[in-house]
Amino acid sequence: MTWFKALPILLWLPALLLVGAVFSQLPLATIAETIGTLSFKQWLAWIGLNLVLILMAAQRWWVLSNLLKLPVGVGQLLMIRQAGQAVNFITPGPQFGGEPLQIFWLYKRCHLPLHGALLTLGLDRFYELWINFSILILAVLLLLASPAGAVASWREILLSLTAILLTLSLFGWFILKQPERVSAWLKRLAQHWQQHPRLQHIETHWQRLGSDLKDAVTAGKPALCKAFIFSLCGWAGLLLELWLLLGVFDFDLDLPAFLVVLVAMRLSFLLPLPGGVGSLEAALFWAFQYLNLPAEAAIGLIALMRLRDAIMLIGGLGCLRLLQASR
Repeated sequence: MTWFKALPILLWLPALLLVGAVFSQLPLATIAETIGTLSFKQWLAWIGLNLVLILMAAQRWWVLSNLLKLPVGVGQLLMIRQAGQAVNFITPGPQFGGEPLQIFWLYKRCHLPLHGALLTLGLDRFYELWINFSILILAVLLLLASPAGAVASWREILLSLTAILLTLSLFGWFILKQPERVSAWLKRLAQHWQQHPRLQHIETHWQRLGSDLKDAVTAGKPALCKAFIFSLCGWAGLLLELWLLLGVFDFDLDLPAFLVVLVAMRLSFLLPLPGGVGSLEAALFWAFQYLNLPAEAAIGLIALMRLRDAIMLIGGLGCLRLLQASR
């Protein structure tokens, strides 16, 4: 019982150490100096835009959950998503890390069936990743067609992104069309633990997951289209945010230059570093040097982005604490 009571402390200690390590690498002094460069209207626009982006992501998840007839509200999904994002930020690789906890909260807190929790989170993440890589491929194609594409190795980057997108698409098709083969693979994988009560029904869970997925694709096309639109709107918001932040420093970039900054920034988050700390900074310095822009502006842009990340991280950790307290 003593160990059980001490478990939250043991879980929070490494998390706080990771948070401290991330914050120690952030340009806090530069952040403080750059804050004064934003006008009141720019602050309102920036804060409002980020709130809209967060709400749209939660709304997309709710649309997919509602399609699967899972009884969970937007508020619960918003809290779970932000807590998961905080875990993603402090783990190696900002794309993944908090998903197991999100499934746990959906299962325990929201009382969703295990296969339903897996399916709704899997669909949401699939949408997010597929749209992200599709937009990046489109941006790189536009760069290849512009004069800016003659310097960097955009062709190699395009091939890598296309391979990832095709693999992701093949994975989704395989789960949709061949659930029996995946079920057999999972059964072989878990055969040494078949006596565990949680794994005795893994085949049933997988069959129900495959059945629900087929029903969703067959009968839920309007909802899937709505989720797709939310994803596109989220990307439009990201583009608008970058344009807004570049406008703080009075940059009037043409489309190829804007795409160079965007692609460099988004690719940096694919590297396995907590919060992209180091990779984002290196990518933006490279992009500004590539475009012959002053390095001081790159420092200011990094400072504003890291200020946003710090606020998101604190908010996510607050959601994580609330989820743990109400367990």
